Amino acid sequence: MAEQLPAGRPTLEAVAARAGVSRATASRVVNGGEGVRPRLVDKVQAAIRELGYVPNHAARTLVTRRTGAVAVIIAEPEIRIFSDPFFSRQIRGISKELTANDTQLVLLLVEDRGDYDRIERYLAGGHVDGALAFSLHTDDPLPAITRRIGMPTVYGGRPGWTGGAGEHGPVSYVDADNRGGAREAVRYLVAQGRRQIAHIAGPMDQTSATDRLDGYRDVLIDAGPALIAEGDFTAAGGARAMTELLDRRPGLDAVFAANDLMATGALGVLRERGRSVPGDVALVGFDDAELVAETADPPLTTVRQDIEGMGRLMARLLLRTLDKEQGGVPGSVITPTSLVLRGSA
Repeated sequence: MAEQLPAGRPTLEAVAARAGVSRATASRVVNGGEGVRPRLVDKVQAAIRELGYVPNHAARTLVTRRTGAVAVIIAEPEIRIFSDPFFSRQIRGISKELTANDTQLVLLLVEDRGDYDRIERYLAGGHVDGALAFSLHTDDPLPAITRRIGMPTVYGGRPGWTGGAGEHGPVSYVDADNRGGAREAVRYLVAQGRRQIAHIAGPMDQTSATDRLDGYRDVLIDAGPALIAEGDFTAAGGARAMTELLDRRPGLDAVFAANDLMATGALGVLRERGRSVPGDVALVGFDDAELVAETADPPLTTVRQDIEGMGRLMARLLLRTLDKEQGGVPGSVITPTSLVLRGSA
């Protein structure tokens, strides 16, 4: 006859009794504490499985002072987040790393400036242990909020104030080598014999855009303002910028766009204006977002950054910060980029 389990939700006391250990020993095993002999750990874990014990989250939080949750804050409106594959790939990387460490992801979106009051109340309310924030703009109030409430935070992308710690204190972030990647893209276009190389920049209140513009200018020192148009990292923004560039410089023969979505917008305008790609105009993007770059016609030559890997690194740095045993504020990481050659250039 099968053994009858006790009615109701199994308690820690029941686990301890089943394993033949004290409640304190069972608690140390459940909460990941050290100092318990392997044989006893095995007995407690077996009892947990047999009884179907699930730790009481509220009680565990009181003991560990940890919620087991991390906020992911994206400083962009919802329509942008769900239309740009960059964000889904970064969230996927973050989610994989948090899941591997038994930590929940709480997604907080910013539709307008008024949302920051709601976000500050939530963070200050002790619902999460730390925050991961990306796509910040230079005037974003989030850094001041997390500093004011003492929330451990890792940023995706180089924040604009990292030239010195200043009032913000130590800053941890993960970013790609945006400037180096842009240089490689433009040097490739020059090597292909292109002589009028334009740039569709991202919004100038984001460091990824300014770094990529700087990389373009590193190679084309004499490029005038007529060859540069600002977009907004969307396909529509890329189309508007491409139209502006063709009106100014109809003889341009290459374009480096600061992301793949803007490159696809530019591609549509070039086709409408009767320019062949890459015959008349070579086109290079940035990101290597597969659903965008590989499905374009022709497929995009682009600068690859490991977006999912960067998300995992962000989560790893934050978890390291939260680990009292390791302590300290982790450094920042700049990940390499590489040029992926396809049909557009």
